Amino acid sequence: MAFCARKVGIGTDAPDGLTPRSHGPILRPQLRMPVYPMSEPCMKMVLVTPEIPYNTGAIGRTCVALNLELILIKPYGFSLDEKSVRRAGTDYWKHVRLAEYDSWESFLSDRQPPRDHLYFFEEHGAQTLYDPEYQPDAYLVFGCESKGLPAEILGEMPDRLFSLPMLDTRVRSLNLANVATAVVYQAMRTQLGG
Repeated sequence: MAFCARKVGIGTDAPDGLTPRSHGPILRPQLRMPVYPMSEPCMKMVLVTPEIPYNTGAIGRTCVALNLELILIKPYGFSLDEKSVRRAGTDYWKHVRLAEYDSWESFLSDRQPPRDHLYFFEEHGAQTLYDPEYQPDAYLVFGCESKGLPAEILGEMPDRLFSLPMLDTRVRSLNLANVATAVVYQAMRTQLGG
């Protein structure tokens, strides 16, 4: 059974492990963070045509840490068997809740996400990652490292495009794994006690 983090009142009798209880959430003792069965809404990280295995592995590790699903849209610039994907995810890769789609259209057809649950991140977004109120079951969408998100995706949703502020114009872009981690922690700040 998969689990999803949610913020609730903090208890003192947190059980060990992630076994579901009939009377409420599971609390991870060290964090006092509840973990719910996946029937609860949960954020998802979506990588559209990722090219660098290390970034995908690192994002997978973040997904495991936060009980998120990782959705990958093909084609990839690597094989998921590659040692570098597993190395970046270390021994956590086997715990990644992974879904794969052959195309953006097949993802949309299968998942049918509401428009206001999609958040696209690009360096030229008119809004920053700090602007939206994130839906608890948001899809945080990132493009490939060399080209970003395809124009056909961005053209449909210009109001759903967000960026990370960069103060020095000499920096053209940020590392995908770093951006994804910054975004998801901002998106989950209320769920994580922030």
